Formats: sequence, C-alpha cells, structure tokens
Amino acid sequence: MTTTTETYGTDPAPSPLALLLLGREADPNSERGVECPGDLPAASDPDLVARARAAKEKLGDRVFILGHHYQRDEVIEFADVTGDSFKLARDAAARPEAEYIVFCGVHFMAESADILTSERQQVVLPDLAAGCSMADMATAEQVAECWDVLTEAGVADATVPVSYMNSSADIKAFTGKHGGTICTSSNAKRALEWAFEQGQRVLFLPDQHLGRNTAVLEMGISLDECVLYNPHKPNGGLTAEQLRNAKMILWRGHCSVHGRFSVESVNEVRERIPGVTVLVHPECRHEVVTAADLVGSTEYIIKALDAAEPGSKWAIGTELNLVRRLAKAHPDKEVVFLDRTVCFCSTMNRIDLPHLVWALESLVEGRVPNVITVDAETEKYAKAALDRMLALP
Repeated sequence: MTTTTETYGTDPAPSPLALLLLGREADPNSERGVECPGDLPAASDPDLVARARAAKEKLGDRVFILGHHYQRDEVIEFADVTGDSFKLARDAAARPEAEYIVFCGVHFMAESADILTSERQQVVLPDLAAGCSMADMATAEQVAECWDVLTEAGVADATVPVSYMNSSADIKAFTGKHGGTICTSSNAKRALEWAFEQGQRVLFLPDQHLGRNTAVLEMGISLDECVLYNPHKPNGGLTAEQLRNAKMILWRGHCSVHGRFSVESVNEVRERIPGVTVLVHPECRHEVVTAADLVGSTEYIIKALDAAEPGSKWAIGTELNLVRRLAKAHPDKEVVFLDRTVCFCSTMNRIDLPHLVWALESLVEGRVPNVITVDAETEKYAKAALDRMLALP
C-alpha cells in the first residue's frame, strides 16, 4: 500500500484522491484521460552511467543525442542539446555529419526529426512505446472525416488547418496538403494571424487549450467564436450553423499532464506561498491560464526563471521533471510544482537510462534499433506545412 507523506518545494505530496492507487484509476476532477501515474521512477543502476559514456565515446561524431526538456536528469546528462520538440528537430538537421540521431523524446518528435534530416541520417527512438497521448487524440481517419463534415457544411474552402507541433506526421501531412501550417506554443499567435489572412476560420489540431488560449487571450477572439469538435460524436457534435459562425474550430484533444492543473491548484499555492508568481504553460485549461500570473512556452518558462530576481517565489504549471530541474538550477529562488499531486509525463519517462544505453550499445555493435521513418508522400506534405511555419515573419 502506498503511504502519503508530506513533502515541500518541488516534491508534491501524493494525495489519495489524485494518485488513486498509483494511476490505476482516473481522477474524477480531471479531464477524461488525465491520470497521475504516481511518483517518478527510481534512478537507474549507476553502472549504466559508465556504459553510456563508453558507448557515446566510441560512437563519437557519428551520433547526436537530443534530450527533450521533460526527460529525466539521468538521460539529459548524455544529451548533446536540450530543448523543445521543434528546436531539437532543427538541431538534428543542422548536424548532417551525424549518421545517427538518438531522440530522447516521444514518437512524434522523432518523426519530425526524420522529416527535417537528410536521407543518410537515421533517427532512433530508444523506446518505441514512448508516445504522446495528445498526438494520439487525432488520427488521420478522424481528421479526414472532420474535413468531410466541414465540406458538407460548406465551410472547408474558407477553413485553414493549423496543427500543433505535438501531432503525428500524418496530421502534419494533412495540414500541408490543405494549405495549412504547423505551430509551436511560442509562435501560435503568428501562425493564427497567418491563417486568418488565408481564410475565414481555423481548424486547430490537436490541442484545444493552446488554440483557445491563443485565440482568446492573444487575438481578441471571443469564446463564443470557438467551438469544440469531438471526433467521437456524429458531425463532431456540431451543427452546420455552429461551424459557419465559428472562427476557431478546436479539436477535442489535450495534454494529459497540463490538463491536470486546476484553478484550485492556483488558489491553493497562492494561499500556501504568499507573493508567489504562478507561471503556466498554454496547454493548461483556459480557466487555469486566466487565473495564473504568466503564461508561456517551455522555453519562455526557462527564460523567465533565468531572469527572475533572487528570492522570488514561483509556482510552475508544467511537467514535473522540468520543474525539478529548474528548482535545482535556481537555488536562490523558491520554485515549486503548481499542483500538490505527483504528475509527470509517463510516456516521456519511458526513455530511461537502460533504454538509452541499449540503443547506444546497439549502434556500437553495428545494429540500428528502433529507426523512425516517415514515408515519402507523408514527408512531402508534412514538410510543406513545416516550411510554411519556418517562413512565418
């Protein structure tokens, strides 16, 4: 049986309601599909550190290791560069001499790296089970059906798809094929501004919260002009009139980690830590973002902490591994996880040191494991969408 102990700072106390037997049940107060799997996994065998160093040294410039900000420290230690998904994919493309790109992230990120790197480079994902629940919430078949619904409603011709970077290669290809663009959490406003220059409305995939928060808080679009398309309901649960009147058609998807934060979390931390600044990621729910002091991408959060005054107090609403790393990097500031509940990205944490060592040692032995390859047709249209993003002013 799990015991609950009170901890402070970036080590939240596992509350009985939210942990619910270490993730075997969902929190009824969270969005559907949002679970908290319990505490972070234990650190790996220390002997693996020496093995990872030895394998990386043998491979030399032939390998380039990318580490997403949400990875655990034991993996980040061996990353040549760290960053968000798009920054890492571009960094990989900028290293053409590397035969192997080992992407310590999740599947859609490795796909993007394969799209942007040369044919001679191979992208390796240390664990093929490292997926993304948000990306999985929009399949190619569902999105094609959605486009048919928009066509029948007579709005498809004036609708521009904008897809979040956190989407599969298939969704990026759909976006490119239909004249749309990709966005990140840091350039979503620019992407939407471009899209509205091309058409009357936007189909935003797959994260409803980033789309809604950007449209309403940064572009002055009203909540009434945002409708939610549910792929599990006939016609998305929307009428033709609702689609015609909408400016933002939001796909019913979300991040299982950021969707966990609540207004109650914000209120509780303000009461517990007077003078705290609440900083959250735009993947959080709209009511959480409006209750916070600041909102920004992962890179924005990191830069905000770097620039913060010594002695300042911060409650951060994003993935737990990153928050802990920020707290460690800024001992002169009080940095806490926004929620008391332990909640990390369980799929991102599948990339642990044992998987990384196995991948590196396999490469040393001449075997290339878990290669992520995007087919030529999908790559063509996905790259078109990515190129449109790169061309944004």
